[in-house]
Parts: sequence; structure tokens; C-alpha cells
Amino acid sequence: MRYPIIFTVIFLTALFNLSAQEDYFLSPQDKAYLFHTVRKSPILEENIGRYIEYTGEEIRFSNGELNYDSIEMIIINKPELLKIYSSEIRKAPKGILAEIANKQALWILNKVLNAQRQDNLASEGLTTDWEAFQLLLIKHLPEVALKIKDDVITIHPKVEKLNHPSLTFNDKVAMLDGFGNWTEQEKKQTIDAYTKAINEWVAERSFLIFKKLGGKADHFANVLTAVGDGSSTSGLFEEREKDERGRWNKGLPKAVGLFPYDTYIGKKDDSKKNKPEVLPMPYSIHTFETFGQGKKTNIHVDVWGYNSEKQTTVVISKKGKNYPLFGSADSRFLSPDSTFGGGITYYTMINRVKADIADLEEKVSGKKGLDYWIDYHEQKRDDKKLQIDKTEMELNNIRYSTITTNDKKYKTKSKRKQRKKRQDKVVLYYEELSAINRKIKELKEEREQVLLKKQALDRKLQGMYDLIGTEWVDYTFKDGVYLFEDSARFELKTQEFSFPGQDEKETFEVRLIAIPYTHTGDQYDEVMLHINVTDILPDYDATLQLSLNDVFEVDRYDLLQQLITPQDSIAVREFFEAMLDKKKPLIIVSRGGGIGKWSDFEVIKDPDTKELSNYPGANEKERNISKNDSVFKQLRTTYVKILIDRQIEIIVNSYTDPVKSNFSPTNNELSGLIRDFHLSQNDMLSAYRTFATLKALKGELNVLAGQYLERPEAKIVIDRLNQAIDDTRISVGRTSVKFTEFEP
Repeated sequence: MRYPIIFTVIFLTALFNLSAQEDYFLSPQDKAYLFHTVRKSPILEENIGRYIEYTGEEIRFSNGELNYDSIEMIIINKPELLKIYSSEIRKAPKGILAEIANKQALWILNKVLNAQRQDNLASEGLTTDWEAFQLLLIKHLPEVALKIKDDVITIHPKVEKLNHPSLTFNDKVAMLDGFGNWTEQEKKQTIDAYTKAINEWVAERSFLIFKKLGGKADHFANVLTAVGDGSSTSGLFEEREKDERGRWNKGLPKAVGLFPYDTYIGKKDDSKKNKPEVLPMPYSIHTFETFGQGKKTNIHVDVWGYNSEKQTTVVISKKGKNYPLFGSADSRFLSPDSTFGGGITYYTMINRVKADIADLEEKVSGKKGLDYWIDYHEQKRDDKKLQIDKTEMELNNIRYSTITTNDKKYKTKSKRKQRKKRQDKVVLYYEELSAINRKIKELKEEREQVLLKKQALDRKLQGMYDLIGTEWVDYTFKDGVYLFEDSARFELKTQEFSFPGQDEKETFEVRLIAIPYTHTGDQYDEVMLHINVTDILPDYDATLQLSLNDVFEVDRYDLLQQLITPQDSIAVREFFEAMLDKKKPLIIVSRGGGIGKWSDFEVIKDPDTKELSNYPGANEKERNISKNDSVFKQLRTTYVKILIDRQIEIIVNSYTDPVKSNFSPTNNELSGLIRDFHLSQNDMLSAYRTFATLKALKGELNVLAGQYLERPEAKIVIDRLNQAIDDTRISVGRTSVKFTEFEP
């Protein structure tokens, strides 16, 4: 889905007179690049495009495509033409915020490295950024790559040539090969140092930008990784990063040098070098931990350089269970759907290796295979040995056979001829036996070579299966969500994979796999991946989420403040749009939670705490201080959440602190429930507060529906909402009470 460059915000200004809340930490250049990044990324455009409003002139190429470089210059010179609705962007999925932050950080690092190469750091105000990167690099570089003068350590000038952000892996290795007598280990350490420094710098800057965009996370892991053969693959970024003339967009640099490879020292099959060299791994494995404490673990994957001929493959794996994600030839999105029309997949290569193994097995043990011919010639050898034995026996018989006359032994002429004939046969048979033995030896040597090839392919096949996994978790798909049978899920439109919250931490892997050009070669397609892992609190992605802390007076349930503010206007609009979709069920969950307790990140019902007669303290003053202490105050909370996914869910829960309440409902039937179900006054007070909150929400949404929507649509929303709320039962203890029964 594409949004127009000029985004209509009539419903915002007309309803709440809301103006765009700017992110003033962004410079005009930052804002221009953010605009460019979002507009050129289908995922970012889909999720937050509506919250970035450009009202300037649209500059286009002759083919009608937008000229983003020119629009960037307009924004830089007139930043007021670009408005960013940060209050709404901060509600975006965490992976989306992390992707924006990562691309912004990469862009800054690209500027820093280019400025350092061109000696423009001071003029561009990037000196501090370079010094931070330089410190990280020095920390990881081997001693041979450093220069020490007057006790000051700097990067050796010849090593700084590797700072060029557009150098490929092979370019860097070639440069290092020219560094005199450096060992391969020192070259590897140098490349690995850049890997670590880039990832550390980008991760730190990404987290800073993530937080400034409104993102919240206790845990934030950001990794850049690349796999392949280290070459600059043709077309790697062309679809997204070049203009109609094939020129690199200024704002979106060719960033192959900023995606680091895992390395090893080895030999290429087709290499002209006779010695080992530093090579890139054809796959990468990065290990993380789930967060425990009931928090969901969110994994965002952002692939750079989709290839329309080879299927990008990423595998998430935990405790032997595998969740493979495959690139789509059409959308360039990842998903668990392995369908890939007209191209080469990882399983294409697996099947080709299996076919080669089958061919080798056929060559050894097939109907006319090597085993057959070895048996054939061994039988032939045995037959020949029997012929030799028989002929030698005949020869011996002739040799010792004579005619006796007058007590004298004579050998006849005919016997000599027979002996000569058999002697010739024995010699011939031995020659034939020798030839058979040579053939058997050749066949066995050939079989050994074939079996060695088969063993190598078996190991290769097992390695391929280890990477992609053999135990794939089953899933169902609906409305853009892949739900796995163990409750893990993958959101297609945000490219986010999440593990459900658990109490204990667990290790998991994210594996990126390069697909070779041929299944037997060591040249691979280049694929680059950004991985972000963050923790997510329950209902983090709620369309509307309110936490009302200590807003009620003691033992009262009158709600005196407004729930919905102008900053919630877009969220409310999205709620109304969902309400107009009759296919989405509307569910309301409301609870009077009674006495609450703090659990990691929110208040939940405490089934065990005993009521206190009063707040701690020797006198009234001390008791008032205790009352306002966070230990008690944080428990007096009411939550309002609206979640929109496959259904619309409105949740209202209210809790009290453990001090005994004197609240008594005026409704005699509700008073009877306290007795019949052994409820406390705090239980009933929290139920009344949930009722009051739900009633206020109903009233405010009714008013706003009339303002936001045309009369027919407003009536649909209001009628549907009111009916659902009126039919709602508010849970309290082991029972529930219909919403309308709370009415005075």
C-alpha cells in the first residue's frame, strides 16, 4: 500500500486542532533522510508513512518516479515542509522503530567515514562521532594495525583506507594482502575488528535514536551481518538504492562495507593462491536470549539486497525447534511460506546435493555399479585361479609321467609337447590374473574416491540440514499473521517474529544463509541482514493504552478527568475504522481486580495479600506519607487498553491498595454479592471504578464518533459500541455483574 506524498490530516485538525509534534532532535538533514528512508521502504511506508507529511513540491524524473534526492534538498532548505507526528510514530511496532533507527545510524556512520577520508570531520560537525568509532576500532585491532607515537595510540594510516564504506569484503582482503608480511591471522583480526566496531557503534546510536523516536525497551540488541563470497553482487541494492540513470542515491549510499561478515582462514576451491587466506562465511549464526519475566521477545528482520533469482533464507531456532523465513520473489518480504516461483531456493541446492549423493550411491551399488564390477572381477579372478591350479596340476602330471621299458624310464616326444602347451597356458593365465587384480585394485580405488566424495557430500548435506533445521514448527495463517502451534508468531507487514512471554530465559539463534551459485561451488549470493531484538511488555502494541494512577478519591469511584486527549486522535480514528469492519469481532473484558500487587511491569490481582487496617505510621501525618509512597500509590491503578488485530478488544481493569476500604454500594443486590461471594469492600470498589471508567470511555467515544465520522458511519459505531458495553459483565471475585446494574 502506498500513501501519497501529501497526506491529508483534516480529521486531525478539524477534531482536535492538532498540530504535528516535531522531533526537534532531528536536524534538517536527518529529517530529509528519514523521509527518504520511509518512502523508499515498503515496510516503513506501510506502517508509519501516514505519520510523515510532506507539503512541498513533488519533483519527478521523466518517467514519473519521484526524485527523492531533489526532495531531500527542498526539505533541508525548508524543514518546515516536513512534519513528523512523533506521538503516533512512537506507537509503531518496536521493530519498525528499530529499523528506522538502524538506517539512520548507518547513514550517519557512512557520513562519518566519508568525512574522515576527505578530512571534512570538523566542517561537518562529525569529529565526536569519528572519535567514538575510532576508540571502538582501536580496542579490537591487532597491534600491527596501530600506530603509537608519544604514547598516543591511533589507527595506522594504511589501515584507515579500509574505512571506505563502499569497499566489498574482497576489496578489503586485497588491500590487506598488500600489507607486507602480515599474517593471515592478523588480517582476519583486522577485518573482525571492523565487524565489532561497526556493530557496537551502530547498535549504540540506533538505541539512542530508537528512544528519541519514542521507543521503550529494557533490552535492545542490534546486529548487522552479511554472508556470501565477499564480492559486490550485481544488483544487490539497485532496485531500492539507484535512480533511473543507475546513479546511487545520495541519501541511501551503497553500504556493502558496513555489513560485516564472519570470517575464517581457508582455501577456495578455485583460488589461484596456494596458501590459506581470509574468507567470508557463507552463513552467519547469532545467538540471543529470550528475556523471561513474562516479557515477549521481539525479533525484527530487515533484509538488504533481495535477489529475484535466489530465495533469501533466514532461520530462527530455539531448543531444537526451527522457524524458517523465506524471501518472496514478488514482495521481497520474509515469511514462513517457502513458495518461491521461478528461482533457486536453499532446498533446490539441498535436492541437488541429494541427487549427487544418489548418483554416487548408484555408481557404487547400482545394478551395474562399482560393487557389481568388483564382484564380477573378483569372481573372474577366482575362476582364473582355478584355471591356473588345474593347469599347473596337469603340468605336474605331465612333468612326472614317463614310459618304463627294460627297467628304464623314457619321456615321449608327445609328452614334451603337452608340457610346453600347458606351461604357455600357465604363463598366459598369470598375466590375465595380474590384469584382473589390477582392474580390481583400480575399481576399489575408484570406489574409495567415490565413497570419499559421498562422505563429503553427506557432511555437506547434514550441515545444510543443520542450518535450515529438520523440525519445522507448524503454523496457521490469517490476516497477515503466521501463528505457530507453540504460540510464537510472525507479523508479515512488520517483519517481526515474537516468542511469547515466559518466566525463564532461553537461548535462541538467528541464522542467515547464503545460496551458492552451484551446489558444489564456493561462490555464493550476497545477502545482508539487520537483526533487532527487544523485549515487549504485554499489550505494548495496543492502539490505545491508558494507565490511570491514583485518580479516584478515597472510597469513591467518580472519575473526574478526561480519558482521551488530542494526542490520541489518530488512535481513536483507527479504532473507529476497525469498528466499521463488521468482520472484526468486538470483545470487551472488564474486571474489578480488588487488591493489586506489582509484577515486573504492571499491577495484577493479588489473591493472597491480607487487608491492612490503616497505612503504616504512628500518627496521621506519617500515615499520609505512607499512603503516597510508591509502594501503595502504584497499586491504585486503572488500565484502559484497546487492541486491534484479528478482533477488537477493549480491556478495563481497576485495582486498589491493600488498606481496608469502607466503601458500600447503594445497590442492595450488589451489597448482597459481597456477602454471598465473600467479597471485600476493595473488590467491590474496584468493580465500581471499572464501571465508571468504562462509562466515561463509552461517553467520550460516542461524542468523538459524531465528530470524526459522517452521520451514518457514526451511528453504526455508536450503536455497536453501546450495545457491547451495555451487555458487558464486569468480573469481580468469583462472580460478575452486568454493566447496567451499576447504574444508580
